[in-house]
Amino acid sequence: MTAISTISELLSQSGSQYRIYDLGRKIDKINKQDFLKIEENQLPYPFPAQGHACLTIVFWQKKTPEPYLWFVKLPLDERGLLNQGARNHFIAIIIEALGAQLNSEPSKAQAERLKENPYHFTPSQYKLAALNSLIKVELKQKPSKHYPLAQQYISGQLDWSKWHNIAIQGITDIAARLEQPITSTQTNNQAISENIQHYAQEVLLPLCTALENQILPVNVLNSIITLYLAETTDPITQQYLLRALGSTSDHPYVVDLIIKLLQQEQLDQDLFIAISARCWLALQQTTVLMIFLEKLVSNGDTALFTAIFKDLVAIPSIRPILFQCMRDPNRSKALAAAIGQLFNQLGA
Repeated sequence: MTAISTISELLSQSGSQYRIYDLGRKIDKINKQDFLKIEENQLPYPFPAQGHACLTIVFWQKKTPEPYLWFVKLPLDERGLLNQGARNHFIAIIIEALGAQLNSEPSKAQAERLKENPYHFTPSQYKLAALNSLIKVELKQKPSKHYPLAQQYISGQLDWSKWHNIAIQGITDIAARLEQPITSTQTNNQAISENIQHYAQEVLLPLCTALENQILPVNVLNSIITLYLAETTDPITQQYLLRALGSTSDHPYVVDLIIKLLQQEQLDQDLFIAISARCWLALQQTTVLMIFLEKLVSNGDTALFTAIFKDLVAIPSIRPILFQCMRDPNRSKALAAAIGQLFNQLGA
């Protein structure tokens, strides 16, 4: 066998079926062609999180359709390109532990050895549940045993106070199957749209966390935005509702909401963090990003400005727009000064 130089090669040569997901910010699927280009440093990593690519590699053999998961955290360079040395080291660890075929279930000792490698990370339980639901949909497998009860709750077949037996896995199954029917006249997304204002917080918050990984239909978008703007909605719930809009934050309705929020006189730092960390798709418009930056600098928190700027500039889809905003002749003196100070700190 010729030397294996990429993870893609390792998986392909072993005859594995596989999928690649990013778990750094939210859960985003990365297609195989793009992943190979990322491995060959032809593309910057699209979803960097604190200078790293946080990957989930899901693979399986045709004869054993139960997938095996690797959680891999690899460093990126200042351009957002994958650190080749770290990637090669990870491949060497895999081959040493399992061989190059990957055609048998790892033993307990092998699995433990893999988890001890320096590139392994452990996702939160919420992300694990959401990923499990997404993989089952991708592989056309049945949802978990918790799904029917979650459907009963979101559709109002259970009293809103009867949430205690609703499992997180059932909630993430709902989010991953928004178009599936509950009855002959109602789908999961219709039930959420009609009833979201009634859900107990113990169900609503994890539902929002799961929905952030989905492109939402307009009816659900409208219901989330309406609930966000309701006078009775508390700040914690608002944070989660905004988070739920993450994968759909480039939709005009969400962009309008974010502009409206940024036009408020006083803003909490959590709002800036939620927009930049989860709803960055809305910032791919120059106008919106400029409003965001101006409001952020007017907040007066230099450390927050620096942290968010460094986070945004690492996102390939945001980086050129951010540089364009930096050069905008109409930027405020405060923004120009903050950018100048930041680059002085960086030694630019």
